[in-house]
Amino acid sequence: MELLEAMKKRHSVRQYIDKPIEGEVLNELQKEIDACNNEGGLNIQLVLNEPKAFDSFMAHYGNFKGVNNYLALVGKKCKDLDEKCGYYGERLVLKAQQLGLNTCWVALTYKKIANAFKIENDEKFTVVISIGYGRNRGLKRKSKTAEQVSNISSSSPEWFKNGVEAALLAPTAVNQQKFNLTLNGNKVKAKAGLGPCAKMDLGIVKYHFEIGAGKENFEWE
Repeated sequence: MELLEAMKKRHSVRQYIDKPIEGEVLNELQKEIDACNNEGGLNIQLVLNEPKAFDSFMAHYGNFKGVNNYLALVGKKCKDLDEKCGYYGERLVLKAQQLGLNTCWVALTYKKIANAFKIENDEKFTVVISIGYGRNRGLKRKSKTAEQVSNISSSSPEWFKNGVEAALLAPTAVNQQKFNLTLNGNKVKAKAGLGPCAKMDLGIVKYHFEIGAGKENFEWE
């Protein structure tokens, strides 16, 4: 499954069956985690067979069931940590989709479990991503138009149009899609709106845009 296909097929899934992540799927997922950590200077950790984080009133209120595995997004404290976690976290989300797994970005409806993952003194924990074999494939969500999130026009290059369409497939907090993409020559400016997890959403959106547009076609402004 190509990344663009994974983007189109991937939807948030909150309920999972009792099937462990193991074998080649686990190996490939861990390889991608290691690659993201190396490239992004992060400390993303895969937590397996740990059901307590989603065994709370908030998790049940959020309709999470059967969550035993999750990714803990951790990195060194810096001003762009949220954006980096969004970028590399979404890279892992799409890799998971390619491996036949399902995921959901989770900012609030879980609880931190002591010793489930490590956070060094110079690091900060951001969010988790539930991961596993879903009871279903999730539901397609409503989306804004390309014109609502960018300065796209009939004369825009095809790569920009493709990038914006890919960005519209990106998951964002409460599905608000509060971002804007502006084309100027071969440079693209990505701006986060106001709202919860806006900077993390921007990282997710930028990863989608790069895949759709092709990194060789533009520069970030």
